[in-house]
Amino acid sequence: MSKAKLTDTTGYETIEQEGVYHDPQQEVKEGYGTLSVVGIGPGGDDHITPKALKAIINADMVIGYTTYIKLVRHLIKDKEIIRTGMTEEIARARAAIEEAQTGKKVVLISSGDAGVYGMCGLVFQVLQEIGWTRDQNPVLNIIPGISAINSCGSLVGAPLGHDFCGISLSDLLTPWPSIRKKIDCAADADFVIGLYNPASGRRTRQIVEAKEIISKYREGSTPVALVKSAYRHQQNIVMTDLDNFLDFEIGMNTTVIVGSSQTIVYDGFMITPRGYTNKYTWDGDVLEGQQPARSLVVDDPEADKAKELSQDQLMREKRKEQRRLKRLKREQENKNND
Repeated sequence: MSKAKLTDTTGYETIEQEGVYHDPQQEVKEGYGTLSVVGIGPGGDDHITPKALKAIINADMVIGYTTYIKLVRHLIKDKEIIRTGMTEEIARARAAIEEAQTGKKVVLISSGDAGVYGMCGLVFQVLQEIGWTRDQNPVLNIIPGISAINSCGSLVGAPLGHDFCGISLSDLLTPWPSIRKKIDCAADADFVIGLYNPASGRRTRQIVEAKEIISKYREGSTPVALVKSAYRHQQNIVMTDLDNFLDFEIGMNTTVIVGSSQTIVYDGFMITPRGYTNKYTWDGDVLEGQQPARSLVVDDPEADKAKELSQDQLMREKRKEQRRLKRLKREQENKNND
């Protein structure tokens, strides 16, 4: 049996045997518990990965935010359950670790992907705070899920076909000036922008300011999608534009996807092209001046200007050096004459 082993700078080993991925963290020592941090995607069984479902079904205990527990309640009727409300995330993380240390198989759930605005990062912080290392109890498993921006994107077309980013507008844990700066940079760089946590009953000004910032860089006709509760019973989708999206209801369960300057709407679908027509015809032929599997060649006036400036600078430096050499030559001739 052929084996390929790669060890990274943290000492974590990935072993590949006949194409099957093997995770050494899943080998549970006697007396050890397991803590699986699981992303359940939008929440329905159809959109939970088989590995996440297996972890939940095999768990002794499931811990999560009350709303997320409700989404999987049919899977956990025979489990120990710890459910808590908003702002109790640290308590959930600590409880999950402590219960797993007793030898239980514990699942801590997040909607979407647990590593995207979810519980995963907080679990690591608590583990770091208590001095946990990989070889200690509990064994830790991170099981990915479908993130909200992916779920929402699939419902409106292909808005994430090119570069995109996600920004949370919640200032409960991040200062608003920092969030504003991120929005400004993302809009200036022409990213498709997914706005998480855009508004709540007590927090309404942030989405208004976000629109003002993005509008400095995008046309008012830029496509915007508002997706509420993707793939859940309360699902609602609105296709609109940058000028008008604030006219619609936006809440904590809404994800706002703001298109880039290249995003289009076709037959009700929001699409951000990857850029294939910059290099190829629709028959698959390579355009004149381009090469397949090579960097895209573009006419860039700024780059041409910079090139001209650098050439001018080079000529100036060359003339300066010539004058210096002439001066040295005269000084040497004068010295010889003396």
